[in-house]
Amino acid sequence: MWKEVLSVTFYRAVFSEFLATSIYVFFGLGSVLPWPSALPTILQISITFNLAAATVVHIAWHVSGALLNPAVTLAFLLGSRISFARAACYMVAQLAGGIAGAATLYGVTPEEVHRSFGINTVRSNITSGQAVAVELILTFQLVLCYFASTDRHRNSNSPATFIGMSVALGHLIGIYFTGCSMNPARSFGPAVIVKRFSAHWIFWVGPMAGGMLAALIYNVVLSPDLKSLSQRLAILKGTLDMEAEDPEEAKQSAQPVSLTNVVQ
Repeated sequence: MWKEVLSVTFYRAVFSEFLATSIYVFFGLGSVLPWPSALPTILQISITFNLAAATVVHIAWHVSGALLNPAVTLAFLLGSRISFARAACYMVAQLAGGIAGAATLYGVTPEEVHRSFGINTVRSNITSGQAVAVELILTFQLVLCYFASTDRHRNSNSPATFIGMSVALGHLIGIYFTGCSMNPARSFGPAVIVKRFSAHWIFWVGPMAGGMLAALIYNVVLSPDLKSLSQRLAILKGTLDMEAEDPEEAKQSAQPVSLTNVVQ
């Protein structure tokens, strides 16, 4: 574990998560602000979040895996894609990035435009249970897309386009219910800046549950993960630097794939 945590590449990856999340929140949240001359539309918001996600994933994918989202990070931890130390540091960096992005946007926009500052809220005719279920479903499809588009057995190219499309899909529906979070860091950042945490727990419970369910479905049902228990434990501890593509390769090759590629 210490070898991973003390490496320069580890902190480069953590900073990448901070930077990418702050950019994502700045542009995504900026599309929600109600400028008097042009009130935002659902299509505009969805496209902006789409482009923001695709852009930052393309920027950070080769550095950290571009997870950007505590729910995705938790899912990758459960799916034995990243170590516990990496997951914990990523989550802290993502939350800090969400705050930084929201704070920067707050500082450069006129006060009359702030209003609720784009915080996620549950619509008046939606119950808390319905809101949690919607956030779970929205995040479920996003995390499934993350797993599928970063699966090295299927694709070695940047997943930016597919992840951006998944983010847009969630917003086209989710805005009607909760404003569409799918990402606790996106909800946490503006909530901290304006100090409003009404029903904030929904935007943690729903996405985190959706991420865990997606990790289970993808790695057990859709694309069974054949790692051994010892391999999984080594990945979680951050002590596995090299991993084979599959059990047969593990027997035949002494040159497995690096943990960096597992993240990607």
